[in-house]
This record gives sequence, structure tokens and C-alpha cells, in this order.
Amino acid sequence: MKFTIERSALLRALNHAQSVVERRTTIPILNNVQLTVGDDGLSLTATDLDLAIVEAAPCDVTQPGGTTAPAHTMYDIVRKLSDGAQVEFTLSPDDSRLMLRAGRSEFALSCLPSEDFPVMSEDDLPHRFTVKGAEFARLIEKTRFAISTEETRYYLNGIYVHAAAGDGGGSLRAVATDGHRLAQAEIALPAGADGMPGVIIPRKAVTEIFKLIDETDSDVEIALSDTRIRFAVAGTVLTSKLIDGTFPDYERVIPSGNDKVMEVDREIFARAVDRVSTISSEKSRAVKMMLAGEQITLSANSPDQGSASEELSASYDGENLEIGFNSKYLLDITGQVDGDTAQFIMSDASSPTIIRDVGDDGALYVLMPMRV
Repeated sequence: MKFTIERSALLRALNHAQSVVERRTTIPILNNVQLTVGDDGLSLTATDLDLAIVEAAPCDVTQPGGTTAPAHTMYDIVRKLSDGAQVEFTLSPDDSRLMLRAGRSEFALSCLPSEDFPVMSEDDLPHRFTVKGAEFARLIEKTRFAISTEETRYYLNGIYVHAAAGDGGGSLRAVATDGHRLAQAEIALPAGADGMPGVIIPRKAVTEIFKLIDETDSDVEIALSDTRIRFAVAGTVLTSKLIDGTFPDYERVIPSGNDKVMEVDREIFARAVDRVSTISSEKSRAVKMMLAGEQITLSANSPDQGSASEELSASYDGENLEIGFNSKYLLDITGQVDGDTAQFIMSDASSPTIIRDVGDDGALYVLMPMRV
């Protein structure tokens, strides 16, 4: 095997591949990226057995072939090469070393046989549809912050994506929750997605597909079954196992009887919460919100740090209300509001609060209050 490739094309592909490879694994070949060279150029494959990525890159092929080499080491080498460098790869006659040359630099990397590299089985993926990259990126960006990190509730460790019924012909909806907050976003249902099952995309797959979409304006081709999902975008194919679990009935968490509506300038509110929460304890991060007429008073108290309060204007015509929230969760949600105005729809101090972006009907957030 022998080929030459331009540094930037190789670096882009290796960047995607090495982020899939786990740094700690007991299976040596999973530390490696598979390189396959043929008439179509270079194909790089990486996997952790739950997630696999295959990426194509153009190159000049002298001799086709294949091998596997350490992913992170190769990425670090290529990252440190000069811009515009031409990188030449040559596999040793005994297939045990991959020689990498660029300018006056030369490296020899240990190899493992390409035929030993695990292949993620391709189940039949009967549900197929295409979505605009920017729209799918929006679904992820609006919801991924609420993914749970609690491994015991594994069915919350991802984003639940499903076809939701609606008056306008249905929508493709993404939902994430950690039990304290819930984020929901939706777009118009793409053609071919109406019969898809509800699936839970794992956190790592969510991160990797968002990274791929964020680099291109290309559409995303999605194919899925009950157990796997495959994304194809701009020459890269990402395949992931789905979380085998039942996502909770999230619609029961979204209150329907909240009648107290407050609208506030998002940026002013977020900055005030951030300032006041400086005093709140590291553990609770609690901030109290007191609503009276057209004024909000934000306050925080800590036995060790002292107290803080700040007043700001808002649009509110309900009865006086005191309610507490985790300031980090408040800031996470207001950070997703793109418009100037955030809308809080409340009931009382112990019931879930709905938070909306006044300029975006396709996103909704629910936040549980806390005692303060």
C-alpha cells in the first residue's frame, strides 16, 4: 500500500475518526483507524463497537491496500505538520509498519492487520429520509444540553427523536430531559419520516453528528431501524447503535394549566441571573425570583458567602409569586433563546414552568422549580 494525500484533507478525516476512538480500551485494534486505499481514494474507518464512522478523502494512489494504525497518534502527527504538506504513506513489506513522510519528517507507526478490524453489522434500515443540515443541527443544539449524564437512567442518556402528529401535517421532534429540565424542538416532518419509530440517539452519536453537520451546508440522509441509525453527510457516514430503552411519556411533564405569563428581555435577565448566582452555594445554585407587577427581584443567599439581589423590569400581570430555580439550568435554557424576549408560563412555586422563545414556536423548555 502506497499513497500521497494533502495534509488538510487527511487532517479533517482523522479529526472525525479519532474523536470516535476511545482513549482507554482493552481491545488494541479499537485504538486504531482503518485505512483502505483503492481506485476511489482513501477511506478511513473508526469504531468503538457502538458507533462507527467512515470517511472518504481524495489521494494519489500508487499501490492499493489496507492496514490499521493508531488513530490518536496519527492525528497528532498530521496536526503538527506544516500547512499544505504532502503526506506520503507506505506500508512495509511485512505489513507491520506504516511509514509516514512529509518533507524532512518521517514516522513509523505500528500496524495491526486490516482484516482483524471489527465491522459494524449493517442491519436493514427501512426508514429513510433527508433533512436539511441546518434544520437537524437546530434540533440537536436546542435539546442536547438537557441530556442526562446519570448512567443508571440510561434511557435519558440521549435525544429522543420521533414523528409527532400535528395540525400542520406533523413534525420531526427531538426531546431531551434529565428529570430537572426538558427541552423540545421540532421541524416540519420530512418526506419518508412519517412511519419511523421513536428512537433514542446516544449522547456520543449526537455530539459527532452535530460536529459533522456544523462543518457543512449539506443535507443529511438518515436511515434507521429499531436498533440502529445511519447518517450520511458530505462524504461521511456515521452509524450508531440506538439506546435500547423506553423514553418516558414526556408530554405528561409539560403542564397545560399554567396561567401566569411573564415576558422579559432575555439578555438582561440572563446577565442578572448570572450576577446574582455568584453568591449562591456551589451545591444548590439556587436563585429566587419574586414577581410583583412589572418588576422582578432576583435574589440568592448563602450561609458562607452572604446575599445578593437585583431588580429588573418585566411584563407580568398575574398575582404576586415567589419561585426558585437552579441558576445554571436557567442560564442553559435562556442561552437557547435566540430572540430578544423569553416567555415564562408559570402556575405556582412548586409546579413546572414552561419557558419559550417568543420568536420561535418550534422550541419549548420545561424547568422544575426548587425550594429556596
